[in-house]
Amino acid sequence: MTADSVAASAASQVSAAARTRTGGPREDGPQILEHLMGWTLVVVLAMFVTQAGLM
Repeated sequence: MTADSVAASAASQVSAAARTRTGGPREDGPQILEHLMGWTLVVVLAMFVTQAGLM
């Protein structure tokens, strides 16, 4: 192996690793709509639990 082929191989592995995604959450954090929907769900669930007399 020459130095050029080693460098090309390493560069292709790095770029492939940078492209590969697992389908998990993005690193940019949750959006405002996700926050609002989450808190809405929390409030609705709390209202249901209270109205049903479970607490």
